[in-house]
Amino acid sequence: MADKQKDWTVRIRITEDGDDTRAEAVLSTEDAAEEISPVTGRGVAHRNPIDRPIPEVGDELAASRALEDLAIRLHDIASDDIVELAGPVDQGGSRAWERP
Repeated sequence: MADKQKDWTVRIRITEDGDDTRAEAVLSTEDAAEEISPVTGRGVAHRNPIDRPIPEVGDELAASRALEDLAIRLHDIASDDIVELAGPVDQGGSRAWERP
């Protein structure tokens, strides 16, 4: 059984303008004691004029790109927090949490 449960919410807003679809994915926390500032990822999809207009595809691409951008931003925030708390890089020049 978990000692503590946290709820984080990602809200995705999609806007369409002609052949362009834009998405924003906003992460917010609901724990006032440990609330982080909202983090926003953005994604864009552009329909090729020779393709049939299928709005769902643009929505899916833009949303997935926004979520990918959000994940990168959240990872960067966590990495910065670790650096701030952990101090300098070890003698090997790497940190255990960094991607290979």
